[in-house]
Amino acid sequence: MAQSALPTTIDVRTIAPRERHPLILSTFRALAPGQVMQLVNDHDPRPLYYQFQSEMPGTFTWEYLEQGPQEWRVAITRNAASAAPEDKCCGACGGA
Repeated sequence: MAQSALPTTIDVRTIAPRERHPLILSTFRALAPGQVMQLVNDHDPRPLYYQFQSEMPGTFTWEYLEQGPQEWRVAITRNAASAAPEDKCCGACGGA
C-alpha cells in the first residue's frame, strides 16, 4: 500500500449481511483519491468485487492480502484519477 497513513479498516464479520455492501460502498466513496480501505470478511468477497466493477469501473484497485479459509482481507484503493460515480453521467438521460 503506497499510502503512508493507516488504511480505514472495515470488519464486516459481525455486521448483518444486508448492511454490509451499503456500508462498504459508502466508506469507499468517502475515500480521497489514493486512500486505501481494508475489508475483513468471513468469506471471499468476490461478489462485492463484481459490484464494484459494475457500479464504479476504473475507480478502484483490489488487492487480496489474505485469502481464507476463515478470514479474507482485501485492500481496496480509490484510484487517484477516478471521478466519483455520482460525478459521472451514466447516459441514461441522454446527457441532460
